[in-house]
Amino acid sequence: MDWPDDRGILWARTAREKFRYGRRAPAPELAPFVTHYWLVEYDLRGEPPYRQRVLPHPSVNLTVAGPRARIAGVIRGHFDEILRDAGWVLGVRFRPGGFRPFLGAPVVTIANRFLPLTEVLGAGAAVRQDAVPGPTAGPGASSGVDWDVLTARMDALLLAARPAVDPMVAQMDALVDRIAADPGTVRVDDLARRTGIGARRLQRLFAEYVGASPKWVIRLYRLHEAAQRAASGEKVSWAALAVELGYSDQAHLVRDFTALVGVSPARYARQCVAAGQQVATT
Repeated sequence: MDWPDDRGILWARTAREKFRYGRRAPAPELAPFVTHYWLVEYDLRGEPPYRQRVLPHPSVNLTVAGPRARIAGVIRGHFDEILRDAGWVLGVRFRPGGFRPFLGAPVVTIANRFLPLTEVLGAGAAVRQDAVPGPTAGPGASSGVDWDVLTARMDALLLAARPAVDPMVAQMDALVDRIAADPGTVRVDDLARRTGIGARRLQRLFAEYVGASPKWVIRLYRLHEAAQRAASGEKVSWAALAVELGYSDQAHLVRDFTALVGVSPARYARQCVAAGQQVATT
């Protein structure tokens, strides 16, 4: 598997040494709802367990790891996944708003929650869930996963839910893409002015479809940008970056970054440089 864009995967240089990560497109009928499937394989037999920290995205995820299948609402802080022995994970990243037709309720109602697949998609999903896991971890597991079979079964599981196409999903997906791509959008008023959608309506739409406020999504992507800059190995002026990302001062940026990532931006930058040097010499 080719390693795609790793935005949101912290300490990515070390992560590349610990697991393989790739992406696949869903069935065409699911494209209005699903951004991509993400695939992880690892073989850490004989090594200590590895803790991978990930920054959130404003998306619902469905994950299958062996017998465990669950829905993760939009998580408003970092989360850690512990990898041990050998195994794999199949994930579905829904488009911002793309899970609303499956849930049949405001996406904010499952924010910060991990739920069994059957609790969200209904008891009938249990039989389909049993068909998804496929191979189990064990000797040769990291090289023996049949991703064609697993992704085809996931296509079937999601298509069986018969989600209705909602034109608002595409609009919300485009709004979130705009926030991610435009560093100049640092406040909800900026987004309202540039889109012609009032701030109050933006608040309602983001709660209904995305599961988080537009302010949180804007701040999240600006912190993603700060993490990318820190990991680049280039010297960063945190005071200048704070202004660029819409913060009132450097201290505010440092507080938000530390709360989300778990360490200060300067310390994260040092750790990324050290990890890069360690990988380069192995």
